[in-house]
Amino acid sequence: MAKTSIVERNKKRERMAARYRAKRERLKAMTSNQKLSPEERFAAQLKLAQLPRNSSPNRVRLRCELTGRSRGNYRKFKLCRMQLRDLASLGQIPGMVKSSW
Repeated sequence: MAKTSIVERNKKRERMAARYRAKRERLKAMTSNQKLSPEERFAAQLKLAQLPRNSSPNRVRLRCELTGRSRGNYRKFKLCRMQLRDLASLGQIPGMVKSSW
């Protein structure tokens, strides 16, 4: 089980990334727009740099929904490998069966 503070910090980053998503996309589009003058593009880059660091979606870490584990996660299920195996063995995940040969 991961520390509660780390899990909460990641949730805060997810909320901030969602809140600033539209503004960040608009500023990024302005910086890559060749029709704008270099001064306007540079001003957009400065505004982008002034946004909170945790509002970047790159800072959000994929964590297991049940345990908070940061490694060995499956994006499709949002579960770590151990929890995925346990739930699959119990038949909790539809369509997934434990392989045996």
